[in-house]
Amino acid sequence: MSGLATPRVRLPRSVRAGEAFEVRTLIEHPMETGLRRDGARAVPRDMLASLTVAFEGEEVFAAEFRNGTAANPFHVFHLRLPRSGELVFTWTDERGRTARLAQRITVA
Repeated sequence: MSGLATPRVRLPRSVRAGEAFEVRTLIEHPMETGLRRDGARAVPRDMLASLTVAFEGEEVFAAEFRNGTAANPFHVFHLRLPRSGELVFTWTDERGRTARLAQRITVA
């Protein structure tokens, strides 16, 4: 991780092969659009740009963030995996800072 808050991910302990399961992610980030003002001056833009999820090196989920994304974005999505392995979550902001979290999942 370099520069962003520690993300959180919730996965089931194990899933059945081919069964869809829920993934929940949260990262603390202010998501400033650059449009808000603090008195006479604009608050500088500070936005996450993307979230990617890879399973054993292959991208299985991707999201791009825009101005309408809330601060501290929380995402829920579903995956289906053929075997046990490692999921790697990578958040990147517009300044090039990243947060990375790897979690192993067991497929029975």
